[in-house]
Amino acid sequence: MAKQVVEALVDGGKATAAPPLGPALGPLGVNIGQIVADINKKTASFKGMQVPVKISVDPATKNFEISIGTPPTSQLVIKEAKIQKGSGNPKQEKVADLKIEQVIKIAKMKEDALLGKTTSERVKEVIGTCNSMGILIEGKPAVEAIRDIEQGAFAGEIAAEKTELTAEELKQLEEEKKHLAEEIAKRREEFVATAKQIISSMQGKEKGIIKGKLKEAGIPLEIIDELLPAEEAGKKGAGAEKGAAAPKEEAKEAKQAKPAEKKEGKK
Repeated sequence: MAKQVVEALVDGGKATAAPPLGPALGPLGVNIGQIVADINKKTASFKGMQVPVKISVDPATKNFEISIGTPPTSQLVIKEAKIQKGSGNPKQEKVADLKIEQVIKIAKMKEDALLGKTTSERVKEVIGTCNSMGILIEGKPAVEAIRDIEQGAFAGEIAAEKTELTAEELKQLEEEKKHLAEEIAKRREEFVATAKQIISSMQGKEKGIIKGKLKEAGIPLEIIDELLPAEEAGKKGAGAEKGAAAPKEEAKEAKQAKPAEKKEGKK
């Protein structure tokens, strides 16, 4: 008889016999308590996240196999960095800093899903994801951290697969994250001030020309979009008024033309 497969999303380390697992496993006659315990053991490192699990059950022997999926690497990075999301401008704005131990931890979690054959290769893959999210590694841009690893840096930590941090290191990371947030806020204020000055000096010019000038000045697109839409809305409003007037004029012309048509018909 073919194996029965049950798939579900569970809270990492906190699966229970309640739905969705209990009702799905009950008819199969397996030890639900044992399955739940095994799932919680396998997903303990994913606390706070939804984890995909697959349970394959042999109906004849009641033996089972549990396969654990993992959240995307970016989600694991977000959880480890304790941030809401990655940077919208990763080249210029860094939102958090990770220790190499945290990167190793993520690489171990994603071991079966990553392409790298060694821990070092998988660590570099995770750092590649950090690069696109604006996450520093040991206080350095991700690309520099990868270069350091290729030159032998952190060889001891990677070989030992070290994943634990001290309370002092965690405190330092929180302070660094706060400092990075302050830098982003300060940089944003500078961008906004510069953008407003450019927009003011180019009053009366087409929006496209102004936008090009803002881009040349290095103003982030999100700030450009914030400062220019009022002008766009104004143009749309004016266009709408013109568009509304046109049908009225057409209707008026049509109304005036009708008597003439009738008159011609009488003739």
